[in-house]
Amino acid sequence: MRAAVVTFPGINRERDVARALSKASGRQPDMVWHAETELPPGTDLVVLPGGFSYGDYLRCGAIAARAPVMDAVRRHADRGGLVLAICNGFQIACEAGLLPGVLVRNANLRFLCHLQHVTVERTDTAFTRFYGKGQPVQFCVAHGEGNYTADTDTLARLDGDGLVAFRYCDAAGNLGGQANPNGSERNIAGIYSTKLNVLGLMPHPENLIDPLVGGTDGLKLFEGLAA
Repeated sequence: MRAAVVTFPGINRERDVARALSKASGRQPDMVWHAETELPPGTDLVVLPGGFSYGDYLRCGAIAARAPVMDAVRRHADRGGLVLAICNGFQIACEAGLLPGVLVRNANLRFLCHLQHVTVERTDTAFTRFYGKGQPVQFCVAHGEGNYTADTDTLARLDGDGLVAFRYCDAAGNLGGQANPNGSERNIAGIYSTKLNVLGLMPHPENLIDPLVGGTDGLKLFEGLAA
C-alpha cells in the first residue's frame, strides 16, 4: 500500500498517522504539502490528519478544503481511491464535499480530550475488515468542534444506506447519554462516502496503536488498510 499524508499549516497529527501507517504496512507514507497540485504516482490511500489547519479560522477545515492539493484528493476519491479523514481531516472532508454534513461546536461548548469508545457499524470495508460488527473499540477524542450534524434527509440516508461507520458508545457498547461526548446526531462518530472509499471520523485511531499509550484498538484499522 502506498499512502500519502497531506499536511496543512496548523496540522499536528501527521507524524502520528505516519507512524501508524508504517507500523501496519512496513512502508513510510509520502508527506504531501498542501500547495501541491498532484498526489505521488501510485497513491492508494490519502490521509487527511488531525490538528488545527489554518488555526481553525472561519470554520474548522474551511480554508484547508480550498487548498490546491484538495482537487487532487477529490480526483483520487472520484476514481475509487481510499481517503481516511481523521478529526480536523473529517472537518476538511465535509467542507470539501467529500462527505455530507458538518462538524459544529461540541454541545457542552468545551474542548474534549480523552479516551473514547465507539461501536463498529459494519466490517465489509477496507477500513474495518479486522474488527467485529458491533464491537466496542477504544480510540481517543481531541476536539472542540466534533458535533456531527446534517439535515434530516441526509441522516436518514446515512442510516438507510449503511454509511455510518462508527457511533459513540460506552465500554459495553451502549449508545447515547453520557457515552456521546459532543452531542453528535444519532451518536455518529464517523461516516462513509456512498462508495465506501472515503471514511471520516472524529476519534483518533492513530493514537491507540501501542500498549504503552493506552491500547492497540486503532492499529487494526491501519492493518486492514495495509491488507
